[in-house]
Amino acid sequence: MKKLLKPRREVGIVGYGAYVPMYRIKAEEIGRVWGVSRFPVQEKSVPGLDEDALTIGIEAARNALRRAGIDPKLIRAIWFGSESKPYAVKPTGTVIAEAIGATPDVSAADFEFACKAGTEALQTAIGFVGSEMADYAMAIGVDTSQGRPGDHLEFTAGAGGAAYIIGPKSSDTVAYFEGSYSYVTDTPDFWRRQHEHYPRHGNRFTGEPAYFHHVINAAKTLMEELGLTADDFDYAVFHQPNVKFPLTAAKILGIPKEKVLPGLLSNYIGNAYSGATLTGVSAVLDIAKPGDRILWVSFGSGAGSDAFSLVVQDAIEEKRDLAPKTMTYVNRKKYIDYALYAKARRKLIM
Repeated sequence: MKKLLKPRREVGIVGYGAYVPMYRIKAEEIGRVWGVSRFPVQEKSVPGLDEDALTIGIEAARNALRRAGIDPKLIRAIWFGSESKPYAVKPTGTVIAEAIGATPDVSAADFEFACKAGTEALQTAIGFVGSEMADYAMAIGVDTSQGRPGDHLEFTAGAGGAAYIIGPKSSDTVAYFEGSYSYVTDTPDFWRRQHEHYPRHGNRFTGEPAYFHHVINAAKTLMEELGLTADDFDYAVFHQPNVKFPLTAAKILGIPKEKVLPGLLSNYIGNAYSGATLTGVSAVLDIAKPGDRILWVSFGSGAGSDAFSLVVQDAIEEKRDLAPKTMTYVNRKKYIDYALYAKARRKLIM
């Protein structure tokens, strides 16, 4: 059975853009409050009082449009992946479509699959454009993730995301997709039930049977289907709930950490959940050269992984400077203490 996902029409990335909030809290500050001295990341991003997944999505979408250089009216679908959308019942995609001037001739929807909601939207956009239903579609992955006070997740639950405009492969695309693959099982390692403020997780269960099982199988199957090996890739971006997991996955696959570090942002912005790999790949595109091949593997609890192989094209050289680079946002930071962090994240529930 053919496992590779590849549309009849070749597609690529016409434009991409990221956004990360300015505020940061150091892990040691969170540890000071809860009496913890070992941390999975150095610091994480914190959305401001006037920021949420929607506003981050709009900023990322506008940056993607700047690089794409197309009329937003040509975008026939805007799909938004997140587990922290501002409305329980009201699509976020419609607001973003209106904000960037893509309405009314456009499809819009919100996707959910824990941390891989963004790449689910991307898979759908690839199929939408690849089937010739439309020439352009936008996939967005954003989160302002939650962590219960004092829980392990509070040290890593960050904020940020990125948007990608997908179009037919041409001299105008900055990179094209060689193929993709999705691997999914019913593995309940992380969840948040209705009306609950914070998610729950299965502790050690989140590692081997969840993250590593899905990420490794997705990556290996993609490479086998494409006839590629780890040595054929110049960069690799894995879902990054912390620093240890993606580096361990790379080691298992035989990928040196030097190929992972350029897209590994979790030590500086935390885990952006649905936006994690999309933001990491945007950082790699900001520095990649034409001809470079990128391995992109997401993970979402519940559980599943999407794996993609991207090849960078010549257009990256003229387009990457048309919008702020990802590391510009990562390096733009203002530190806050736990009190301001608790206020910004509305942790004081009355």
